[in-house]
Amino acid sequence: MKVIGINGSPRKQWNTATLLNKALEGSASQGAETELIHLYDLNFKGCTSCFACRIKDGKSYGKCAMRDDLTAVLEKIQEADALILGSPMYLGAVTGETRSFIERLMFPLVEYTKSPKLTPKKMPTAFIYTMGAPEKILKDIGYDKQFDANKMMLKRFFGEESEYMYSADAYQFDDYSKVVSDMFELDEKIRIRKEVFPKDCDKAFHIGVRLVK
Repeated sequence: MKVIGINGSPRKQWNTATLLNKALEGSASQGAETELIHLYDLNFKGCTSCFACRIKDGKSYGKCAMRDDLTAVLEKIQEADALILGSPMYLGAVTGETRSFIERLMFPLVEYTKSPKLTPKKMPTAFIYTMGAPEKILKDIGYDKQFDANKMMLKRFFGEESEYMYSADAYQFDDYSKVVSDMFELDEKIRIRKEVFPKDCDKAFHIGVRLVK
């Protein structure tokens, strides 16, 4: 079994990447082969509305025809057995690279017909979110609705249940004294990093386990 993780954060060794690696460790503990792909290492764009994936009897019907660094990643996902996405929340949404990846992954599977012929790829999925915002305001700023919408989208296109987790009030900087950040209570950030983030890592590990089982 092959499980692919997609890191939509520009940082390779921080909150999102750490949780993705924990999830992949969970999958590996059940015997799965795993791979983590960093989107910010790749040169690619989002959907360009070429509509090659819609051409009648076209060779690219139902798949993205663009050729760039993301092409090989999309091909790997076609061969994978489970998929884990991860992204920090920037300005109320996933990162631009994550969104561009989702466009390229999902849009070719949307059929403009009353008689669809593409069948969902049966594959369990998960989404891991990180954010600097505290958990108590997530509903107030609508994050829960975004998480649920992405969950429904993944279930629709991959034909299996999807789940998500989030890690809120994330520790964002190596040294808070060097950045303008006095709106945050540093002692509370440190406490969450020491006491809560390890629990989030454990949650991510068990997501990886469940995806394989």
